[in-house]
Amino acid sequence: MSKPASSFNHAYILGISFISALGGYLFGFDFAVISGALPFLREQFALTAWWEGFLTGSLALGCIVGCLFAGNLADRYGRKPGLLIAALIFAISSIGMSVSPSLNIFIIMRFSAGIGVGMASILSPMYIAEVSPAHVRGRNVAINQLTIVIGILVTNLVNYSLADSGPDAWRWMFGLGCIPSTLFFFGVFLLPESPRFLVKAGKSEKARSVLARIGNPEFVQTTLSKVEASMHDASRVSIREVFMKAVRPAVIVGIGLAVFQQFCGINVVFNYTSTIFKSVGADLDRQLLETVLIGVVNLVFTLVAMWQVDRLGRRPLMLFGAAGLAISYMVLSTLLRAQASPALISIFVLVSIAIYSTSLAPVTWVLISEIFPNRIRGKASSVAVVSLWAAYFILVFTFPILAENLGTYGPFYLYSAICVAGYIFIRLKVKETKGKTLEELEGVMTR
Repeated sequence: MSKPASSFNHAYILGISFISALGGYLFGFDFAVISGALPFLREQFALTAWWEGFLTGSLALGCIVGCLFAGNLADRYGRKPGLLIAALIFAISSIGMSVSPSLNIFIIMRFSAGIGVGMASILSPMYIAEVSPAHVRGRNVAINQLTIVIGILVTNLVNYSLADSGPDAWRWMFGLGCIPSTLFFFGVFLLPESPRFLVKAGKSEKARSVLARIGNPEFVQTTLSKVEASMHDASRVSIREVFMKAVRPAVIVGIGLAVFQQFCGINVVFNYTSTIFKSVGADLDRQLLETVLIGVVNLVFTLVAMWQVDRLGRRPLMLFGAAGLAISYMVLSTLLRAQASPALISIFVLVSIAIYSTSLAPVTWVLISEIFPNRIRGKASSVAVVSLWAAYFILVFTFPILAENLGTYGPFYLYSAICVAGYIFIRLKVKETKGKTLEELEGVMTR
């Protein structure tokens, strides 16, 4: 049951949530920087469609490694050490990409950046979910998505401003990532460890101290009792237990939503903006301007999602997103096929971004952070997010090849059909989670 707002130290909760969510900003940076840099990288490394897809997708391959590493690290040593390592990897890889002398070195550095992205994509929302009271958990986890989209917008603005600075502009685009990485690294030192991890590690008094800074004594005692009851035998969790019958329904939902969030196709719009608009005759300046417009719309509608996720709930927003994208893609693919004007294409690209930003983008991360039982959350989250990044790699790797063979419009018919299938999956499998504690959800999501 939700407690009155006065029972909680909301300023403190928001403060530590925003610091943790700086990992999302760096996620947004590495995700978006490639869109502005691709026109330069095509020239620099003479990219074919195959290599363009692999270079873009190499981030996802690193993410898979980062997710696997982060899950074990989070369960064994805590959420905070993982966030520190992710920040350090971000900083080193940003500099490495900026000075890369060859395509092979660049791909290695982008793969390394993916390790940091993968770690942060699990640990930041997981940490926020574990320090947030139930009645604001959806909003707080969505802060991570907010920082992702801020990272995308700021990066797109920087890319646009650097576009006329010469053929080496891409080096500055990547190198500037070391600045937010450093801020994130030092910010993590201010975070307490997750109280749920502390209980799992047998440090209940430290957990009590952290919870006391979050809420009143009643909240502290109630939370401790529920967490301790849910942690029986947690020290012997193995990856096999993630797939046991008792928790399988939650794992199926987590993997299904993670894969759908990528196969819905929107990240093609984010990563290949220049390719899409080049196909209808837009010049480089217009291509990069479109990335900025996408970033603005993404930010505005993420704020709408944060406002509504704990009001409307997770399930209605996910259903809206799946249905809305299915329709908007059909229109977009028809316009691309007809070689409509860039201005008209832009309207439906931005409509698609608005739909996604209000629904699938933040809410998928919220659900992944909250649907798994406490004792397997680290490993189960890793499985779900590994599935997400594997789907992302397949999506961005295949798009240049599909576009070359089918036309830029062709893949969007496929993405529309996938959104219809996603709508059906959500209707059948996803249960509402708003307003329930993480411990209460264990009984809802595992049956």
